[in-house]
Amino acid sequence: MWITRNAETLLRRMARQFPAVLVTGARQSGKTSLLRHVYPRASYLSLDLPAHAEAAQTAPEQLLEHYPEPVIIDEIQYAPSLLRHLKVRIDRERSKHGRYLLTGSQTFPLMQGVSESLAGRCALLSLHSLSRAEILAAGRPAEETAYVFLGGYPELHVGAEPELWFPAYVATYLERDVRNVLRVADLQEFNRFLRACALRTAQVLNYSDLARDTGVAPNTARKWLGLLQSSAVVALVEPYWGNRTKRLIKAPKLVFLDTGLAAFLAGFRSAADLFASPYAGAFWESYVFGQIVRQAAARGETGLPTYWRTAGGHEVDLVIEGGGRIRAIECKHKERPDNADVAGLRALEQAQRELVTEKIIVCRTSAPHKLADGTWVVNAADLLKRT
Repeated sequence: MWITRNAETLLRRMARQFPAVLVTGARQSGKTSLLRHVYPRASYLSLDLPAHAEAAQTAPEQLLEHYPEPVIIDEIQYAPSLLRHLKVRIDRERSKHGRYLLTGSQTFPLMQGVSESLAGRCALLSLHSLSRAEILAAGRPAEETAYVFLGGYPELHVGAEPELWFPAYVATYLERDVRNVLRVADLQEFNRFLRACALRTAQVLNYSDLARDTGVAPNTARKWLGLLQSSAVVALVEPYWGNRTKRLIKAPKLVFLDTGLAAFLAGFRSAADLFASPYAGAFWESYVFGQIVRQAAARGETGLPTYWRTAGGHEVDLVIEGGGRIRAIECKHKERPDNADVAGLRALEQAQRELVTEKIIVCRTSAPHKLADGTWVVNAADLLKRT
């Protein structure tokens, strides 16, 4: 059963305006399925196959001749030199659009190759795992806490068993991406690092603590976390800097983009266990962040929300900037927030009085309403309608 992706409209628009489109995202987020669904008559070349990847390196023109346009080229990061040959072909018929539909899993190296070879010729689309809204629109069950625990990887919503799928996914990721990119000798060590990161989702990042807890050097922790970020597994959320706010925490927050993967790595085996644990609030914040990011990516919007925290302890989970104004958002895994939950929002409003246009608490309320100070209390679905 196909679950319609919100990015389909954006993908079609891009392919009508650019010779090439590159869809990036984490492994198994549905990149190839999206392209093959939207363009069922396109030819298909997978560089995931070693023979094809080698041919792309040694005989690229001959390889491309075997695949009529439009062509889907899967996992382009395995043969980045092929981008130069695509550029030559594109420039021969610059006005012809939608010719090359590419996928890739490691964002940073790909962006460098695209900027060098296909600048102005290739549109970029970020695809995350399924949002809760996409699953609900397909008529499939997605109770909120169940979604936070399971996450949005498409295979899990069309029949795959989580207790079998997640171990295989992590093993494949370790064996292929990590060994190929970083040449990690001790995969168990990296596995411990993954689990330590999962337990830190939605927390301010301290490389020294992370390295100490996993038994690696801080520089190694930075390198490994960079791989997770470039593979679209995690995001590093930067602090918001206001003109009048001097003493801010400078470190980014670490957030897993799929809460299901984070829950598996953190050792939770049911939604009940997760939400009975001290990590419930952090996973709820990661969930809200992830849904905002998914909606923005499907619209082609770049940039991530930021967060605000002072050295004195005031904090706002998410800050969304736009048009010279900011929306301040707190994430609370409860049904009825109270005045104590708006302390950080009030502090940011006082520090940036002329910029804060809306204060919001995202929780499990059944109906949007306002607190006495004007703070909106909404659920995650209502927030997305307002964003």
